[in-house]
Amino acid sequence: METDVNMTETLIAMEMDSANIAQCEHKIKNIDWISCKDFTIEIGEQQIRQYMDTWEIQQPGWLYSLKFLQETELEFKKQYQYGAKWSIPTRSTPIPTATASVYFIIEISKIKPDTLPVDVHFLVETNRFKHIPGQTRFREKWLMDVIESNRLFIDTVGF
Repeated sequence: METDVNMTETLIAMEMDSANIAQCEHKIKNIDWISCKDFTIEIGEQQIRQYMDTWEIQQPGWLYSLKFLQETELEFKKQYQYGAKWSIPTRSTPIPTATASVYFIIEISKIKPDTLPVDVHFLVETNRFKHIPGQTRFREKWLMDVIESNRLFIDTVGF
């Protein structure tokens, strides 16, 4: 009986060790986001680029363009929206028809201390799930899935 307890404890310890190793291998990366009081549209763009540079993109050739889209004034915060358009240009298609967009929203609170960092989240095209830097590990597969979906749509419609 005591051997079974020891074996169970050993198995639990091994499982916890393997979970810790997996977590270390896939560490969720983030950057130090600017404080609300120091935010500008240009710094927001620089920080989004810096954050996207932490993404583990394996396939060579990915390029993106990033642009500021709009500022929205709400009751308790301001939102700054940016769009990053990702693609893999090739010699035969230097301007790909199928792209994948990632939308970033930077929020500046009007009620929290302005020394706190900005709140940031992003959405991947065709997906409503809100991803938060530092809490979500970006997956290159998301971009590939959107591009494949867009290719299928373009082929179906026949532009």
